Amino acid sequence: MYTFTQRLKIITYVLMGLGLIGLTIGFLNAPSTVAEAQAMVADAHGGHGGDHGDDHTATGHNDYHADDSHAVDYAGDQAGESTHADDHGGAHDEHLLHQLQNKPWAALYVAAFFFFMIALGTLAFYAIQRAAQAGWPILLYRVMEGITAYLVPGSIIIYVFLVLTGLHANHLFVWMDVETVAHDEIIQGKVGYLNVPFFLLRAAIYLIGWNLYRYLSRRLSLAQDNALVGDIRNHKLNFRISAGFLVFFFVTESMMSWDWIMSLDPHWFSTLFGWYVLASMLVTAVTVIALIAIYLKSKGYLPKVNNSHLHDLAKFMFGFSIFWTYLWFSQFMLIWYSNIPEEVTYFLTRIDDYNLPFFGMIAMNFLFPLLILMSSDYKRSNWIIVMAGIVIVLGHYIDIYNMIMPATVGDQWFIGWAEMGGFLFFAGLFMFVVFRAISKAPLEASGDPFVGESERFVY
Repeated sequence: MYTFTQRLKIITYVLMGLGLIGLTIGFLNAPSTVAEAQAMVADAHGGHGGDHGDDHTATGHNDYHADDSHAVDYAGDQAGESTHADDHGGAHDEHLLHQLQNKPWAALYVAAFFFFMIALGTLAFYAIQRAAQAGWPILLYRVMEGITAYLVPGSIIIYVFLVLTGLHANHLFVWMDVETVAHDEIIQGKVGYLNVPFFLLRAAIYLIGWNLYRYLSRRLSLAQDNALVGDIRNHKLNFRISAGFLVFFFVTESMMSWDWIMSLDPHWFSTLFGWYVLASMLVTAVTVIALIAIYLKSKGYLPKVNNSHLHDLAKFMFGFSIFWTYLWFSQFMLIWYSNIPEEVTYFLTRIDDYNLPFFGMIAMNFLFPLLILMSSDYKRSNWIIVMAGIVIVLGHYIDIYNMIMPATVGDQWFIGWAEMGGFLFFAGLFMFVVFRAISKAPLEASGDPFVGESERFVY
């Protein structure tokens, strides 16, 4: 049995405490008026941030005909254009205020979704192994089940956040704003799907389904350990529900990606997006499984887990990184080559306004794993797996950041109190829940009929 040490508990408490402080400061620093928003931008950009609206309205709107037949209407045209400029400037200022008010909410959402994604990806990877009747990972099942324990608090946090968003506590999802929808024909065409009641109903179905499978599979896994010798009914039932769950998961995961992330940009869509999010989810999950397994081994636990098990995890880290890159490039290349304005604007925004995190994320999630984890010898070195794992985890956090932030805060982004606080808080909560769950059951699934295969797994 693993013991959740007091030292590790204190570390998780400290992380959560620092995270709460950072999030609190981030929310307190958010502007409440247009004037405060303009002042914040002016300070951040050396006094030029508030001039965008004036510059924009000063150019391109004063054309008129010099012909004498139109001279009589000149004063009226100028008055109308002045009114239009004022309206446009006011709308820009209001948009700027919403962006800066969104910033702490978006930072909270990025961190909450990222750590929830790790648990959900682990659940999917675990179900795949169960359905495939794989023998090699059985000694790692308790680690996977411990990670998926975060699904419960993570689901509650995500759903409460979505409910608050539906109650207009923030402006993250523009399609939830009635006034915006009234003036947007594209969103009007999607109202049958993008409406708050149906949105929250779908979210509840996803979360209940995922958590129900986790509960049943964990219960059957523990029950199999206590079953009589030769009685594998629990194992067989776990196999069947895992196979059924995967059908449910692959459908709902794609829909979740559309709902919770892609609908932040309601004019944009990609048929690959659900798979793209899944790839990020799986590679991060396998990486965290490897990091926790290495940590437990360093503390004297998991004695039967050998270098071959860790080598296989590292192979999955490498393989899923290449799979993620394939999907990223396929999505990017097709949209960029077709050059359809409604589609290419998604990447233009990220390249222009998020240049460093956009290209940095590609290097961290593709180039680094490719160069480090291609070698078989490196995949058997714990410290190299840990180093590569940390880079991969941070790289996919930045990937989620790139998915959410441009649609919610535009070019008003920077790594501040809210971003650091959100990451630290959810990292602390994740560690607390996971290691507490791992300490609640034996670390070896001794009743599994294939556990001997896992114990002899050496190559």
